[in-house]
Amino acid sequence: MTKDSTLYKALAGEPLSFDEALGLYNDVPLTEIADAANRLRIAKVDDPEVVTWQIDRNVNITNVCISGCKFCNFHCKPHQRERHFITTIEEYCSKIETMLALGGDQLLLQGGLHPKLDIAYYEELFSTLKRLYPQVRLHALGAPEVAHIARISGLSHRETLERLVAAGLDSLPGAGAEILTDRVRRAISPAKPSVKDWCDVMHEAHKMNLATSATMMYGHIESVEERIEHLLLIRELQSRVPEGNWGFVAFIPWIFRSTGTPLENEGISTRFSANEYLRIIAISRLILNNIRNIQASWLTVGKQTAQIALHSGANDMGSIMIEENVVSSAGAHNSFDAEGIQAAIREAGFRPQLRDQLYRKRVLTL
Repeated sequence: MTKDSTLYKALAGEPLSFDEALGLYNDVPLTEIADAANRLRIAKVDDPEVVTWQIDRNVNITNVCISGCKFCNFHCKPHQRERHFITTIEEYCSKIETMLALGGDQLLLQGGLHPKLDIAYYEELFSTLKRLYPQVRLHALGAPEVAHIARISGLSHRETLERLVAAGLDSLPGAGAEILTDRVRRAISPAKPSVKDWCDVMHEAHKMNLATSATMMYGHIESVEERIEHLLLIRELQSRVPEGNWGFVAFIPWIFRSTGTPLENEGISTRFSANEYLRIIAISRLILNNIRNIQASWLTVGKQTAQIALHSGANDMGSIMIEENVVSSAGAHNSFDAEGIQAAIREAGFRPQLRDQLYRKRVLTL
C-alpha cells in the first residue's frame, strides 16, 4: 500500500494495520502526517475552532511503592521509613479548598503500590472525601493501583472497581501504562502489575461504564515498533467497549523525564525532540480512530511545542495541574495558571473552552 493510500485510509476513519502505521511513522514527512492528523481532528471534534482545558489538582495519596519503576525518583520503598508519607484528611481538605478557590472541580488522586493500603483504606478515603466535598470529582488511582489493591485484598478486578465506585470513584486515569509491551515493562517496572493486568482492569472499567483515559510514556528504552504496538493495543481495547459506554475519553502521550531516576543512572537520559513529539501526536490521531480526544502534554514538552501539537492532531491542552510531583521531580518544570493556558490556546489560533473530565463544557465562576 502506498503512502497516499494509507493516509487516505486513515482519513476515512479506517483502522490501520501495524505495517501501515509503522510505514507512516518511519517514512512520511512530519508535515504530511501532521496535516492529515489535523484534518482528522477537524472531522472528529464538535467544533474545530475550540481547544479544551481543565482545572484539577494532582494529589499523591502516598509515596510508598513496591513497583520498582526505574523512571521514578519520587516514590520510596517500604523500608525507607524516614521518607514515608500518607496524605491526611486535613491535608486533603486544605488542598481541596485551594483548588475550589481556583475554580477546580476534580482531584487526580494517585499513589504508590503501598503494601498495606487495601480496599478498606480506599473505601474510607473516597467516602470521606465525597461526604466532605460531594461536588468534587475523584479521578483516582490507575490500572496498576487497582490491580495491586485487588491482589492484596483478595478480590477480583471487577469487585475492586465496584467497591471503589460505590465509595466515590468517578473516573479512572490512564496512569501506569508507560509502554504496553512485556519486554519494556519487565525492564523498567519489574514489580508493577503486568500488561495483561492493565488491560483487564481497563476492560472491566469500560464494561461498568466507568470513564477512563489512556497514556503513553515514550523516550526511554522502547523501540518505534513498540510505540506502534502500544497504540494498537489501546485501539483494540477501545473497540471492545460496550456500545454507549464511555471507554477511553482521551489519549495522552508524554516524554520520559530522567532527572535523578534509576534509568538516568543506567545511562538513559531524556532525549527530547519537538519533531518526534509532534510525530507521536499525529500518528496517535491517525491510529486511534475510535478515540475522540488527543491531549497535548504541555507539562513535559513546553508551551510552544504543545501549541504546534494543536495543529498536528491534538484538540486538548489538559489541566493547569495545580499540583504535580512525580514528573516534575524528574525534570519537567513547565507551569500554567488559568489565564496562561487560555492565552496559550488563543495564541495558537483557537478558542479555549473549560471542560470537565468527560469533556463537558464548564463555566469558570470565582
